[in-house]
This record gives sequence, C-alpha cells and structure tokens, in this order.
Amino acid sequence: MTNFPGSPRLLKGGLVLIDPQTSAVQRIIALQYNPDTLTRSFQVKGVGADSGDRSEALRLKGPPVETIKLDAEIDATDQLELAAGPATQIGLHPQLAALEVIVYPTSAQLSSNNQLAQVGTLEIVAAEAPLTLFVWSKNRILPVRLTEFSITEEAFDVNLNPIRAKVSLGMRVLSIDDLSFDHKGGNLFMTYLQAKEQLAAQSPNATFGTLGIGGLP
Repeated sequence: MTNFPGSPRLLKGGLVLIDPQTSAVQRIIALQYNPDTLTRSFQVKGVGADSGDRSEALRLKGPPVETIKLDAEIDATDQLELAAGPATQIGLHPQLAALEVIVYPTSAQLSSNNQLAQVGTLEIVAAEAPLTLFVWSKNRILPVRLTEFSITEEAFDVNLNPIRAKVSLGMRVLSIDDLSFDHKGGNLFMTYLQAKEQLAAQSPNATFGTLGIGGLP
C-alpha cells in the first residue's frame, strides 16, 4: 500500500548500544511497532522522610530513580507474505536475539573469565556491557539498564520458528548517581535533565484564581 505523500514520517523508538569507553555505536535496534503506552515512574530521593530531621524535609539527595516500562510487538507477517528476508527461514529469531544478547555477557568474555579462573586468578572483574540508550524522540535519549525483560511468543511457522511475539521491557534510567559526569552516559543524562527543564519553562503558569483562591493565607 502506498502511503499518502503528504503524511508525516513515523518516527520509531528503539535502543542504541554504544561502547562505554569510546562512545562508538555498536548496534541500533528500532522497535518494529511503537508501543501504545509508555509507563514511567519516579522514586523520589528525599532526605527528610528518611532522617526525621525537619530541617531536611525539603532537601533532595539526587535525581529520582526513573523507571520505564513498555510492551512492543514484533511480527514477521509482511516478510512472510513477500517471501523476503531471513524470516522465511528462521522467523523472528534474529530480532529477538538482538534484544536478548543485551543482558548476556559475550561468549568471549565468559571464555576469558574461565581461562583466568583455571590459571588461579583470585579476582575476576565482571564484564562491562555496552551502554544502552533508550531513544524516544530527540527529547528523550536516556542511558538505561534493562531490569525486566520478557518475551511472549504468540505464533510459529511449521518449523516452530516464532513469527509473532510481544516483548516487555523494564528499564531503569541511569543518572549521575550511577555514572560520573565525565561518563558518556552521565553526560547524556544531564542533557536529558536540561531539556526537561527547558520544556518545563514553556509550560504556562496558572493563577491563584484557577485554583479557586485569591492568594495564600
């Protein structure tokens, strides 16, 4: 079906994996279909409620812990109808695997750690994963860590390859409490916070009359 030439280009959300040291882009994963809903929650890092000190009641220890949840659908129907692409042979395995490997150390890292253990290395440093960025328009480019990840495979071809699936992602935004200011992720978080402040400044200010009062007592 040919799209109307005047229709706006539909942007897609997705994930970008970058090298935490060099910031080189390793992989870009676009969601096939944007989810209908995006749930964000904030755990405020206040001081007063924890300490009981009244002088600290209005103080904030740092940025809130922001979490994001979404459900995304992946479907190989179009590729199967056109008999095009790897979906005809292996279904959605490549798309699902691209997401799954985000939460795995690489096989090379595991083999290296095993070799170090066999020669008696006492302390083996945990493997560092790529920095994951959640991109939801130019106003939201967030460093995140995947905290929840589930896949529901809903349909299969004759070889039991998945051809329709739903992916549920839970992400925790990494702030400067998690990453240093000099880290690429910390820099991106500060850019996100500054953009949020600029957007807040554009929100119209209400009046006391809107609240049904003439002023503060």
